[in-house]
Amino acid sequence: MNEQWIRTFRAEIGDFQKTLDAFGQGEIDKKAYKGISGGMGTYAQRDQARHMLRLRMPGGRLTAERLKFLADTVERYGVQKLKLTTCETVQLHDLPGDQVPPIMEAAIDSGILTKGGGGDNPRNVMCSPLSGVQEGEAFDVMPWAEAATEYLLSICRDIHMPRKLKIAFCNGADDCVHSAFRDMGFLAQSDGTFALRIAGGLGNNHRMGVLVDEAVAPGDVLYCIKAMVDTFCAHGNYENRAKARTRYMQETLGPDGLKEAFLANVAAAKAAGGLDLELIPSPVDKRGEGSLTHPRAIPQKQAGLYAVEYHPIGGILPPEKPAGLYALLRDMPGAECRIAPNETIYLINLTAVEARRVLDATEDGAQTVFEHSVACIGATVCQQGVRDSQGLLRSAVAAVRAAELPDGALPRVCVSGCPSSCGAHQAGAIGFQGCVKVVDGKPQPAFKLFLGGSDALGAARFGEPAATVLERDIPALLVELGRAASALGWEQWSAGHGGELNAIIAKYA
Repeated sequence: MNEQWIRTFRAEIGDFQKTLDAFGQGEIDKKAYKGISGGMGTYAQRDQARHMLRLRMPGGRLTAERLKFLADTVERYGVQKLKLTTCETVQLHDLPGDQVPPIMEAAIDSGILTKGGGGDNPRNVMCSPLSGVQEGEAFDVMPWAEAATEYLLSICRDIHMPRKLKIAFCNGADDCVHSAFRDMGFLAQSDGTFALRIAGGLGNNHRMGVLVDEAVAPGDVLYCIKAMVDTFCAHGNYENRAKARTRYMQETLGPDGLKEAFLANVAAAKAAGGLDLELIPSPVDKRGEGSLTHPRAIPQKQAGLYAVEYHPIGGILPPEKPAGLYALLRDMPGAECRIAPNETIYLINLTAVEARRVLDATEDGAQTVFEHSVACIGATVCQQGVRDSQGLLRSAVAAVRAAELPDGALPRVCVSGCPSSCGAHQAGAIGFQGCVKVVDGKPQPAFKLFLGGSDALGAARFGEPAATVLERDIPALLVELGRAASALGWEQWSAGHGGELNAIIAKYA
């Protein structure tokens, strides 16, 4: 990281301490505080005496050094709640205000800047979690994700965008990073170029991205990012925050007009120059030995090496886990963790012997497809939240386990506590969005049910709203659906038994 940015950020932390103190003393209201704190990567929780701090992890890379920082922070400050996010970051929760600045400060030494973790900023740059090691990938896109992060951090103080900007790099093996519907989605292709879609997004008025270039040269990536920032600043809505995301430019300019404006800005950026990239991915310098077959062990493209998948239920990382994983990885050369958008951690570059040790240490994670479900932190913690998404998922997992449904009877479910779509519910085969349902004249906790979403590479689609179901009825609904699908598996059953599917949902709607 650039030393000048680091010095600047350290100074900003000192200034932020004064803001945080003023908020704690009631001198700044929560709206004004949020407008400042988000740019530093922190927000007050529903209990305003407690705070969340989001640790920016470019490309989801949780290196051994960063893992040690997490372990040390948990031990020093007694952190009890850590959350993996759908933007490949780690959030620390329930922090007293006086802990936030020193943790920010300490994180810098491990290559973590919280700057821009929230607010109207370029957010954590995402990358395929197995980039560089995944069989079938077009090429390793991690170097571009990290270069994009460096560039965005260098300009984030000089730009004023209407809202946040989310950028993802897909390695071409799968699209778990949702390049098809991000503000910018770079998809690696076998010829060494990127296909680029822009102005997509989830939340209200969700949209697929507009394909603006089918062959972006790898050296032109930063010019494209600058052009997107310029396009957003010129045509984004500064008056209405509800319509201040890039996807609304598809309405104001039209897809063709948006593409034209963007490409004109690319040409202008390239004419100005100064952002050329020449990146060479570093090969994995490790030899594999032995072999291993296990549902959570994924063979890498490097012969004899493996990645191990670990998905803590709901993305809630047990506080003792960073120390336990670091104790393993520090003696495994080249090994590191990668955070995925589905709240999974992959531990990569492991020999068969090392992978077995990691498998043993991560047996507490999800065991079925359904247990890999995704949920945002929910309304018990988040100020914006409407429903307790974590509570719903825990109840559903308990009900499905008690029913002894076979693996595959239910898909991965995506749960968002509000319309903000932090659980990516529109992209799930089954999705839930927190809401309220009036029953007998009284508002009741409920979730809107979405069906049929997919983030499959080349086949991305949004789920359609199917019903509104009371929160208390959702575990029973899922169990009944799982029993109906148990013989065929969810994908085949749901595709061929739409009438039965709808009849079951109608009982709960």
